[in-house]
Amino acid sequence: MATDSHGRRIDYLRISVTDRCNLRCVYCMPADGVPWKAHDEILSWEEIERFAAVAAGEGISKIRLTGGEPLVRAGIVDHVRRLRAVTGIESIAITTNGTLLPKYAQELVDAGLTRVNVSLDTLDPEIYTSITRGGKLEDALAGIEAAFEAGMAPIKINVVVVRSLEQDLLGFARMTLDRPVHVRFIEYMPVGGAEEGVACSSAEGEGWTEADHVPSDETLALLTAQGAAAGFGELQAVSRDDAPGGWGPAHYYRFPGAPGTLGVISPLSHHFCGECNRLRLTADGRLRTCLFSDDELDARSVLRTGTQADVRELIQEALAAKPESHNMRVGTVRRMSQIGG
Repeated sequence: MATDSHGRRIDYLRISVTDRCNLRCVYCMPADGVPWKAHDEILSWEEIERFAAVAAGEGISKIRLTGGEPLVRAGIVDHVRRLRAVTGIESIAITTNGTLLPKYAQELVDAGLTRVNVSLDTLDPEIYTSITRGGKLEDALAGIEAAFEAGMAPIKINVVVVRSLEQDLLGFARMTLDRPVHVRFIEYMPVGGAEEGVACSSAEGEGWTEADHVPSDETLALLTAQGAAAGFGELQAVSRDDAPGGWGPAHYYRFPGAPGTLGVISPLSHHFCGECNRLRLTADGRLRTCLFSDDELDARSVLRTGTQADVRELIQEALAAKPESHNMRVGTVRRMSQIGG
């Protein structure tokens, strides 16, 4: 079992397999994107698998593949199959914008991946196109359908709540009434922008601001009131035993009789640093101990020049360096797409 210097069990590794994406979401990157890393700067599949195998030996039991958009990288299905075979990891999941799931969902399931989180911030086609700078809502919804058809479970939808986006949160709640989909409302996080000195906003003035942050308590109050008015019944807390299997800090609720759930993730208003169980490996091979910290260890160099023992020592160094709290930091040098969503 891996533990950090604060006694927390660390059993979860998020791996960004690419910094590239087929969308340009306004809170994730500027309109013209971010400079992509050259091919030799990105970890190879073999390097990722080697790191994951050593991490598994140190106590990591769960892996989530992220991006950018992980499904844009060629070879992702075979990578999942090899991860299952060579690491002994008990569970592998993926976070995706969903638009490529119609192509890959069944192949991913056949390779051994069933857990999927789909990032979807609105159910309005025009707002979706605006948020993603050109994406089509129908593609993301088709991805969710493909996940159900392939037998993926649990299927979770991640909604970043941003005050200025005029999101129909009740529309997401309605999705949980008929099928086992689990919608999580995530507080807008102050990631990126520090290198420009603009506190997370992009050059166009887009990005995190304190005015756009919606505390989860406010989101829950809105869902409770709107759900009651719509005749959904009383929103009820879900016990941990009945919640969808998860590796993170979401607190879940459901309307009476609903097969799906609603969750809230509150990194700012009710930060969960004391329960943090994860490390992050970026696509360019930096081992990151906290989403809100720019402190990183150079895993790429160790993987390319070091031994298995060196990789193990690096992981142990990361565990020792993991901070106790993010201390409400605003802004990081790297944007979310570069860190891994």
